[in-house]
Amino acid sequence: MSAERSENTPLLSRRLTSSESQINNSKLFLAVFSAVLGNFNFGYSLVYSSPVLPKLTSPDASPELKMNTEQAAWFGSIYTLGAAAGGLGAMLLNDMIGRKLSIMMSAVPSTIGYMLMGGAMNLWMLQVGRFLTGVAGGMTAASIPVYISEISHKAVRGALGSCPQITAVFGTLSLYALSLVVPWRWLAIAGEVPALLMVVLLSFMPSSPRRLLSIGQEQKAEKALRWLRGSQYDTQIELSAIQHSINTQSRVTWSELATPNYYRPIFISVVMRFLQQMTGVTPILVYLEPIFAQSKVSLEPKYDAAIVGAVRLFSVAVAASLMDKAGRKALLYTSSMLMFVSTLTLTMISHTTPCPPGPTPPNNTMSLDYSPHNGTGNILEASQQGSASIIPLISTMVFIFGYAMGWGPITWLLMSEVLPLVARGVASGLCVTVSWLTAFMLTHAFTHLVDKYGLYVPYLLFTVVCVVCLLFNAVCIPETRGRSLEEIENYFRTGRTFTIRRSHSNIQSS
Repeated sequence: MSAERSENTPLLSRRLTSSESQINNSKLFLAVFSAVLGNFNFGYSLVYSSPVLPKLTSPDASPELKMNTEQAAWFGSIYTLGAAAGGLGAMLLNDMIGRKLSIMMSAVPSTIGYMLMGGAMNLWMLQVGRFLTGVAGGMTAASIPVYISEISHKAVRGALGSCPQITAVFGTLSLYALSLVVPWRWLAIAGEVPALLMVVLLSFMPSSPRRLLSIGQEQKAEKALRWLRGSQYDTQIELSAIQHSINTQSRVTWSELATPNYYRPIFISVVMRFLQQMTGVTPILVYLEPIFAQSKVSLEPKYDAAIVGAVRLFSVAVAASLMDKAGRKALLYTSSMLMFVSTLTLTMISHTTPCPPGPTPPNNTMSLDYSPHNGTGNILEASQQGSASIIPLISTMVFIFGYAMGWGPITWLLMSEVLPLVARGVASGLCVTVSWLTAFMLTHAFTHLVDKYGLYVPYLLFTVVCVVCLLFNAVCIPETRGRSLEEIENYFRTGRTFTIRRSHSNIQSS
């Protein structure tokens, strides 16, 4: 029986390849667009505090809403705690109600949070609203990549896997653009629109065929797959491959977690999310203007946001176009090297750049330096410093470019590709939780390190982490370009090959 199945597998592979030419991707793209509206909302809500804090910390702010240093710091960072809580919630919801419904459920805390902030009468409404939008962000971050990977086929999964990152960048740019003309309360009201639109569109989209098969709903799975692939597609071949993957797995136990089939992909995903944050991307983006000021780079906040957003968007677009051509590992190597060179440059520059004179109030150095720059002073200072004043800006742009074309989007994509089906929902929630807890701790530690040592120490830490990223990619991360999810699972199951046919042959010969 094993030999017969092994002989039939090449034929099935050829039939699957020929049927891929009959795929119609239009409805698949619609389903992905509907889902990544949650990532648009995520990018929008993540930077909501940036244009709001200057208004709420200014002398003419409303007495009921005026924030001191500590309150403003919590308003900026409590989002990451909410995202960690949302990741934990997604661990349960992904397996209880499925990926699609988990994404739709994120609209509840998002809408309530924006309503609280838009109609805030006191500080607790602002803080709770910010926390709830973080919960929604954590839920979408844990659920959307998994949903996209499970409804996509391998020919487009790499490009579609970059969509969450791209739409998050669009959300960030939209927030910055609207903040130039829209009051901060109306920014919160506008944030409700993409979440509500996401719910409306997703209600017409199918659930993941992989999820439906795992709960025994074969007819619904076949209908969902045919809707996603088109009426001319032979769904039975792909459904059989998915069913085979499901049949080889059972409910995971604690003892089974010690086997390479489970702990290796979970370990890779968790460590990648941890290293992703330890590169320092979150504090660099959150404290970009004060970093430029301390590095003797003088730019107005709106120009900072525009440059960073443009570079991020361009680099993520580059990564999306190269994901299925150059491969995941090649982009991760390039990303690690670019971040390493840029952070090493920033480390050397900050080591020779003296900190601004005078004492610094606690917790006030980084996140609350919103005072406008003096234009004449900037010109004189720039003329004195010459070309050296532009090096920190260029290095920061190179860092953001490197991150956004590799360790930014590919970490999300690989998490959804390598995690085993039976543990994918829980493990993806765990990854998101680890990511956001790391972001919260690093963001707070960054301010204290800069207050005490200047930018040299955190930049040196980020440089070391980039080296670790390079080594981790070389040793632990597999190349998943052009592989189906079943082939990837077989790789971790056998530890030798991606090809399912070879796995059967090996089992037979043994």
